[in-house]
Amino acid sequence: MNRQFAEKCRQRPDNLRRLPKCFTTIATGPVPQTRSKCAKALSWTDEFHVLYRGRELLCFAGCDYLRLSEHPTVRAAINHTLDHHGLTVAASRVTTGNHELYSRLEQELARFAGTETAVLAPNGYTANLIAAQAIADKVTHVLVDERAHASLFDAARLLECPIATFKHRHVDDLKRQLTRLPASARPLVMTDGLFAGDGSIAPLAEQTAITPPTGWLLLDDAHGFGVLGERGRGTTEWSGARSDRIIQTISLSKAVGVFGGAILTTRKHANRIVSKSRLFAGSTPMPLPLVGGVLAALEVLRTDSARRRRLLYNVARIKNAMRSAGIAVPDTPAPMVSVQIDSNRSAVARFRKHLCAHGIYPTSARYPGSAAANRFRFVVSSEHTAQQIDQLTTALLSFTDMLSQPLHRNP
Repeated sequence: MNRQFAEKCRQRPDNLRRLPKCFTTIATGPVPQTRSKCAKALSWTDEFHVLYRGRELLCFAGCDYLRLSEHPTVRAAINHTLDHHGLTVAASRVTTGNHELYSRLEQELARFAGTETAVLAPNGYTANLIAAQAIADKVTHVLVDERAHASLFDAARLLECPIATFKHRHVDDLKRQLTRLPASARPLVMTDGLFAGDGSIAPLAEQTAITPPTGWLLLDDAHGFGVLGERGRGTTEWSGARSDRIIQTISLSKAVGVFGGAILTTRKHANRIVSKSRLFAGSTPMPLPLVGGVLAALEVLRTDSARRRRLLYNVARIKNAMRSAGIAVPDTPAPMVSVQIDSNRSAVARFRKHLCAHGIYPTSARYPGSAAANRFRFVVSSEHTAQQIDQLTTALLSFTDMLSQPLHRNP
């Protein structure tokens, strides 16, 4: 948080000045800086293979978990919408850009997710920022899972109040910090639903239960929506957590396979977004053809449950094989496997060479500010064949002498 924000925090009433040490330390500290660069451009030969150093390799990367970006119905809907409605509204939704397709998609998203309403965002990252801006005057403290997505930390800083982190998925640590707050506190708990780095899932029901009635819970469910739960509604459905204090943000570029973001919430909060979020008011909404694509993708998600069943089968196939070999992976239906090897450069180089020798593209998980250079993340989809899953499994298990414990093991 910057120094101006910290000064505002210090000028608040006495009951907010007497903060637990963990809050004051983070609130007055510098904004973490990350340095990253674009990865080398990849040339895809089909939906599963890339060209790498002159070879065609099988690639387990990205977040198109159900491969809906390749679905003919979704692609046809994008082209149809472009032909009939054009490309963009070229204006904010609070001026002349509020096309009827946006309201229709918000209604369909709410119907699919079982929420009161939905509000579209330009993408999943900005969905968290928009959701936070809408309740900035309602929150006095923020607690963020230490491994949360960077967008949640950026959203937290918009709230101009003390920020602290709690141990990853640690309900007792979150409870301890909540109980140390003043009685008048109105905390906001922030967490990913499905943590994309290793496939662990937030204990959302327990977190919701200990969040006070005056508090909120902002759930970044970018990777859970469309994947988790009987109907694909995400972490809320999978965990059984229900509360009108949960604000669920989603990405439309992962399991949905298109692009954009949304906030699944109550009508009251949706109205606050429109009236209070400068990011929402000042942004041009997603291009209309993509709205048509998302509408088609939602229909596929509603009517074709076989895709999620195939995804669960593929996930179970590789995770069961790894557990049988003594490699710990989170016991969740998350469609990613993360392994960490010895940190020395020679070990990393040998592992990359080993993967290439087995026809697998080495997808190192060097996400800005989070993953180590010696961690590799592999994502399976519903459309990978059993032979392709087994090819990856064989490559990993034949290198087990170099594998160490993953970054996180579910209890």
